[in-house]
Amino acid sequence: MNPTIIICGAGGIGRAAALILACNPAMYPKVYIGDINSKSLGEAMSWITEGKNREVSVKSFIMPLTGTNEEIDDLFAEADVILDCLPGSEAPRIARLAVDSNAHYANLTEYVDETNQIIALAQSADKGFLLQTGIAPGYVNVLGLHLYQQFQASYGVDKLQSLKMRVGALSASAGPPSYYAYTWSTIGVATEYMKDTSIIRDGHKKSVSSLSNTEQIIINGEQFEADYTSGGSANLPGALEGKVMQLDYKTLRYPGHYEWVKRNIDQYKTPAELDDFMRRVVPTVESDRIVMYASAMGFDKSEVLRCIDKSYDIPPTLIGGHTIRAIQATTASSLCEAAYYLLRNEIQGVVLQSDIDTSAFLNGPYVSRIYGEIS
Repeated sequence: MNPTIIICGAGGIGRAAALILACNPAMYPKVYIGDINSKSLGEAMSWITEGKNREVSVKSFIMPLTGTNEEIDDLFAEADVILDCLPGSEAPRIARLAVDSNAHYANLTEYVDETNQIIALAQSADKGFLLQTGIAPGYVNVLGLHLYQQFQASYGVDKLQSLKMRVGALSASAGPPSYYAYTWSTIGVATEYMKDTSIIRDGHKKSVSSLSNTEQIIINGEQFEADYTSGGSANLPGALEGKVMQLDYKTLRYPGHYEWVKRNIDQYKTPAELDDFMRRVVPTVESDRIVMYASAMGFDKSEVLRCIDKSYDIPPTLIGGHTIRAIQATTASSLCEAAYYLLRNEIQGVVLQSDIDTSAFLNGPYVSRIYGEIS
């Protein structure tokens, strides 16, 4: 395939997506990457050019702060796929550009209100709109759905006891008092800590407060703690209501972090206020890891309790000439896989996590390069 792919946003994920597209032989795309900040865009272009290992065209463009202009309209008219790496608040604007340009669209945001706006906008679109395609929401939901389907096929039962999805974007190490260090968006962390989340309890979908149910969990012999955070369950609570008795998404952290957050969070009324506080006391680091765990559990026909699970511990990854952070590799590869999936299947309308062919996606050429293939 030789598509034209436009990436909106030249931050860590946007530039990583451009590099992955330029280096992976699954497609031979023409890539355009845009940003409102010319300095950031120039740095991204230099980084991509230094790192790519194929003669793939990667060009840049400046995005307007709001709305559109003639240059943007002309460029987007060429697009086969638009990949949205901008802050979640911008997602409806970029989705509207995709509708007007008759292009496929994929984004990363966990923001629920903006996602609902895009769903309404794109219901009758001629192209596919694959939403929430990062890690969580994103890959972990496709993985969870895959385990759910695998459990049903293996044990011949319709209803499961539980489906759990856990992801942590973690630093390689962390100390007191927060036992945490930033490896991605600071406002994203604050937002997911303060907004409600959707789960299934006793077979019914419900909304609960984030950070309201801390648990301890051991993954590959290492202890973590996990708690509810917003957005990470994607649309699975609605799609699997009545089919799973208990379903939830929780974010993984090192032990001690959530107790520290809960001691402080009540002083702040908005994500912006919490973000301001946390940025003053929590460092940002480059060395990172992505820890992921998902499990499907239920009774087989002989009433034996069974569990199928899968875990990952992903370090920084070499792509072309650059070693990119784990958060970049996992998130950007899932976004690139979304582009490949949309183009290969010529999908129309809104595609949510429960609509995805899990085997095709999880074994696709972009995510399998990072996560490995799955049976």
